[in-house]
Amino acid sequence: MIKRVLSACIFVIVSFAAAEARPYRTHQAPECNITMPCDFSYAQPRRERASRASLQAYRSAQMTVSDTGSTAMTMSTTGDRVVGGRPAGCPSSFCGCGAALRVFGRVVPELNLASNWLRFPRTAPAPGMVAARHGHVFVLEQHLGGDTWMAYDANSGGHATRMHARSLRGYTVVNPRG
Repeated sequence: MIKRVLSACIFVIVSFAAAEARPYRTHQAPECNITMPCDFSYAQPRRERASRASLQAYRSAQMTVSDTGSTAMTMSTTGDRVVGGRPAGCPSSFCGCGAALRVFGRVVPELNLASNWLRFPRTAPAPGMVAARHGHVFVLEQHLGGDTWMAYDANSGGHATRMHARSLRGYTVVNPRG
């Protein structure tokens, strides 16, 4: 009887040790957080940070503009602005739908899928252009420096739509009017 109990204990200990021997991901890429959720369908390279001066210039310009029609707008200390949630008529995964509303002023059902934005012609980054990849899409608003742009980013995390700094790394810039 003691041999069975001892054998069972050893079996349990060895099982737990084998389970802990597997590789375990302890951290996410630095870009992954509530405002920029990770997709893991591609390798996320490290992004450059926008210069402090360009972010401050953008924030001060935005603070002087009166915001109409958005009573739920908030500004964080990083310059991120929550400008809304999921727009009416958009599916639960709404980055493509939100970008279509921003660019065309209406829901374009075939653009609800972010990868469908890649059908537009490639272009250089400029205000009004769209950064797309399989899994996410956002609209470029203002260049902040390097590959960092202030972006209109629907479904940017927490089911919110934000204006915030985004890197173009890993994205293809397309001209939705081309």
